[in-house]
Formats: sequence, C-alpha cells, structure tokens
Amino acid sequence: MSVNKVILIGNVGREPNVRYYDRDQAVATLTLATTERGYTLPNGTQVPDRTEWHNLVFWRGLAKTVEKYVHKGDKLYIEGNIRSRSYDDQNGVRRTVVEIYVDNMEMLSRQQQSMQQPATQPTAQFAQQSTTDEQVPF
Repeated sequence: MSVNKVILIGNVGREPNVRYYDRDQAVATLTLATTERGYTLPNGTQVPDRTEWHNLVFWRGLAKTVEKYVHKGDKLYIEGNIRSRSYDDQNGVRRTVVEIYVDNMEMLSRQQQSMQQPATQPTAQFAQQSTTDEQVPF
C-alpha cells in the first residue's frame, strides 16, 4: 500500500492561468507559497524565514471555480497528490517539473469570504473528484 497525499496552506503567488480544452473543460495552474517562520537559536543566531513555491494544477469544475474566485495573494487550503513530468527545453536540456494535482480546495482569505457569503456561514469549500490520469499540454 502506498499513499500520495499533500496538504498545504499558503498564499497564491500569481493570478491563475486558465485554459479550456475539449468541450468547455478547463485546467488552471497557479503557484502557492508556503513559509516556515524564522526563529532565533539559543546562541542568538537568526534563522530566516524559508519560503517554498508549489505548482498547483486544477481540473474541470474546480478550475472554473479558481478562475472566478482565486486571485494573487489569496490564502488557500489545498489537498491533492504529487506528480512529476519531464520535458526538453528550447536548448534541449531535460527539465523536470513537480506539480500538485489538487482534489480539494478551501478559500481562507477573509476578503473572499465576505464577498461570497454572509459572515455567519462557514468558509466555502470546493471539491472535485480526482482525474489525474489526464494530460493537457501546457
């Protein structure tokens, strides 16, 4: 048995890139930044913040939701799985890209909540069934 599960909470680094294919089906990509806060060691040494950037891929209805509601700077909770793919760049150099194929997303930004729903309701949550066997050229 093996498990490929990723859970991240972070901030959107750029506006989503949404593309349509096959009869109104969508795929959206964006970057998400997660940051480990810095700290001070007992001897006074400062350890700075460390930010990791993650490439996220959303499919179908979830991609359309991202297109409508997600913007640069928004805070997201996501669940998905890790995938890697390789390609040859313009100079013939082999490159590998690691991506998170998102199955579930929750929008955590306060401004998004207030724009979408009354404050008495819980945060909007959007889910999509995993269809990670699809490949769309980027």
